[in-house]
Amino acid sequence: MLATVVAHRSNMSAEATNGSSPAPAAEPPVAEVAQLALDDAPKVSFADQFKAFSKFGDTKSDGKLITLSQSDKWMKQAKVIDKKITTTDTGIHFKKFKAMKISLADYNKFLDDLAKAKKVELSEIKSKMAGCGAPGVLQVSAGKAASAVERLTDTSKYTGSHKERFDATGKGKGIAGRKDLVDASGYVSGYQHKDTYDNAH
Repeated sequence: MLATVVAHRSNMSAEATNGSSPAPAAEPPVAEVAQLALDDAPKVSFADQFKAFSKFGDTKSDGKLITLSQSDKWMKQAKVIDKKITTTDTGIHFKKFKAMKISLADYNKFLDDLAKAKKVELSEIKSKMAGCGAPGVLQVSAGKAASAVERLTDTSKYTGSHKERFDATGKGKGIAGRKDLVDASGYVSGYQHKDTYDNAH
């Protein structure tokens, strides 16, 4: 499809150099051309992902064998592990191979066995796992983190001695909020009319 678009444009430029005015043709939208370029980009295969995740967290791995831990990380990132398929299920089916690490061929058998047991389409599991991206740490969504920080830094919700450290606007009182400072003004504590006495007397 992309080749057709390129050929169409080269024909138009050739007609322009010959001097003949071409019939006005509809230009393909830029977004369509960009999508075609993406469609022609090589897709990451399931085997490539297997190799990448079998090396994830193990610098000595050659990418031919995968552990249960690496498999679970991969499945969590691909959102295959959910309410229907749990880490307990993956553990039970992985242990049937009686090995700490299994090859790609055995891993395909493991997924087939798991899919049949949990009544899930094997092709759906594999497509999710192939398209989940490069191995990485699962990130907490920014929304949850921001709301937690906001709740913890809201001074109006503080109680006890922490409440005394901030004024009504939420600004810190500094040392006055942390220590009981002695009032050396000469007035007794609680006196309401401080500094109102007429200096003329």
